[in-house]
Amino acid sequence: MITVKDLQPHPLDQVHRLIEPGPVILVTTRHRGIPNVMTNGFNMMVRHDPPLIACTIGPWDHSYQALVETGECVISVPTADMAATVVDIGNCSGADVEKFEEFDLTAVSGAEVQAPLVAECFANIECRVADSSLVAPYSLFLLEAVRAWTDPSQPQPQLFHHRGDGTFTLDGPTVDLKDRTLSVKVDRVRHTG
Repeated sequence: MITVKDLQPHPLDQVHRLIEPGPVILVTTRHRGIPNVMTNGFNMMVRHDPPLIACTIGPWDHSYQALVETGECVISVPTADMAATVVDIGNCSGADVEKFEEFDLTAVSGAEVQAPLVAECFANIECRVADSSLVAPYSLFLLEAVRAWTDPSQPQPQLFHHRGDGTFTLDGPTVDLKDRTLSVKVDRVRHTG
């Protein structure tokens, strides 16, 4: 039997590498007429209906002030073939670089918010800040998706996930367990009924 003495301690400042929350995303804003895009690896779905997404964006990010002042953004979901560009976007500041121009990204007007969609991304989710009560203590914005778009020319996108220390994991094959879930429920009903 394994005990805690058989296990190796893991540094607390690296816990995020064990359970990274979701794919690397781009967050776009428009502040005083100027579009910006930042890379974000700390995000997760919070709720299905209404769709709420949590993102850590802090005062150290150039996009922070835009999000605080406008209350809106777009979450753009890049595919693995964009990984190098997405990392480069994250390694510079919108205070110094016009990122759409620098990285040859195509800004597309959305339907609900002023922040631009990124045409090269598989999906774009227009969002409004739904709750900012966790911003001061945790730099955590709760965003409500108000419109979402996907690119039909990318029917099976491969996303990538930040593992920390400059490493990433790519999505693998999709595993469909819908029938298994149904059969497990049926078995449980038979055994408990």
